[in-house]
Amino acid sequence: MSTGKAAKRLGVSVKTLQRWEREGRLIPVARTDSNRRLYTETQLREFIGWQQGPERPTRLVAYCRVSSTAQKPDLANQRRVLEEFVVARGLANVEFVEEVGGGLNFKRKRFLALMDEIGQRSINTLILAHRDRLTRFGFEWFEHYAKTHGCEILVLNQELLSPEQEMAQDLMTIVHCFSSRLYGLRNVRKKLNEALNTDQDSAE
Repeated sequence: MSTGKAAKRLGVSVKTLQRWEREGRLIPVARTDSNRRLYTETQLREFIGWQQGPERPTRLVAYCRVSSTAQKPDLANQRRVLEEFVVARGLANVEFVEEVGGGLNFKRKRFLALMDEIGQRSINTLILAHRDRLTRFGFEWFEHYAKTHGCEILVLNQELLSPEQEMAQDLMTIVHCFSSRLYGLRNVRKKLNEALNTDQDSAE
């Protein structure tokens, strides 16, 4: 179809259509021998769909996390705070997700499921008591990822630590993580030695 018909189909002026071509937003599929622009119905339908964008998700999810089973009372308290918040905000049909796992563990089952759902554009808002409940490091990247997939991350406690405090906490988290791994390796080594000694005693 001609530029005039395409412009009428889209509800814009011919000049707007020409500007969109210069901007690379809508390029004619072909031109006539006299250099007139030509468009197709399929092309315009696809463009309209792109302009409107995907349907905005409506799900609201509140995510609660603690690092160990010993902290389960803290998990219950964290959920209570979030429940009070959503009630005060008048938010309805909020889904609550609870998880036990370290903030440096990016293989957490429910964390990964949450990221998959955000990637599928099925979550409108993710609510956290504090940013480190989602991840101990790289929160800004996950916030960007959520935003680009139509999800807003809402954090209740926006208090920011000083650079020194933040670095100290980060170092403590890293030390704790690696010391736990080292302790685990020592236990494995101890059990292996015990098993080897038992086999040697049996052989004698």
